[in-house]
Amino acid sequence: MDARRGFACCDLLAPAKLNLLLEVLARREDGFHEIETLMVPINLFDSLTVRAEPEGSVRLRCRWAPGLQMAKRDAGPSMVARQATSAAGGRPPIADWEELPERGENIVVRAIELLRLRAGTRAGAVVALTKRIPSAAGLGGGSSDAAAALVAANRVWNLGWSREQLHEVAAEIGSDVPFFLDSGAALCRGRGERIEALPAIPAMNFVVVAPPGGLSTADVYRGCRPAAAPRRAEVLAAALRTGDMRKVAAAMHNGLGMAAEQLSPWIGRVKHELADCGCTGVQMSGSGTSCFGICRTSRHARRAARWMRARGWSRSAAVRSID
Repeated sequence: MDARRGFACCDLLAPAKLNLLLEVLARREDGFHEIETLMVPINLFDSLTVRAEPEGSVRLRCRWAPGLQMAKRDAGPSMVARQATSAAGGRPPIADWEELPERGENIVVRAIELLRLRAGTRAGAVVALTKRIPSAAGLGGGSSDAAAALVAANRVWNLGWSREQLHEVAAEIGSDVPFFLDSGAALCRGRGERIEALPAIPAMNFVVVAPPGGLSTADVYRGCRPAAAPRRAEVLAAALRTGDMRKVAAAMHNGLGMAAEQLSPWIGRVKHELADCGCTGVQMSGSGTSCFGICRTSRHARRAARWMRARGWSRSAAVRSID
């Protein structure tokens, strides 16, 4: 309980994810695409606090974590000039931290409002969201925030909804949102809303790099073509069970990669430099623009992240898969 106000309060961490495999199988009549993906959550987190109000609206305060806000201020007005220099073949530009949507356009507010509508409650909520996961980067930050918001609101409003009931609401909000209601690696099918949890897999170390600028998921899907000979997730799942990271790397695939690389000049360059720092396998996550490399150990991941930052990729981090 929040002793100052007397209302229930819930703090949660919302993890990012990596797509070790993402295959586009077909275009659906509803405008979405039929996909098959294998995702793992990683220890890069947004933070969410939800406090119940007896009634009223859903109010949101959203900000980048303090260190990231400073990096955004330091980018300064010369960003355009640096980007022009980089486009001519120099160092990559300092990452431009995105403006964060507030109120109704934020997926967190939409998630809580939808739950309130489905539950038939008049209760309100005050939400504080601290962002660390880059936006529009294929890491699932918004979807993870929405899932955490559903769990937190369910708790502070004492709704007593089951996971299955929350899954139904989550699927209405976004394709990746149901994945984040559970923990651990999973196979996801349909639009991504049909979840099959995988048995425990070996812990994996990664270096993740978010290039400057994000991509619209809709734009990337618009430019992709369904696979004529789909790569199936079962092969990757079997490789994961062996713990052999070379087999895992060989089975990784992203069917959106070609479309995303046509829209972003940075993805191919990041992947090339990740390979240069000794990663076992390299791939783009989701619809981009973030890319990741499998590292042999946590020490290798930290060293690779430092190497990438020294090369000018300021949003580089050593991360680990979580259960």
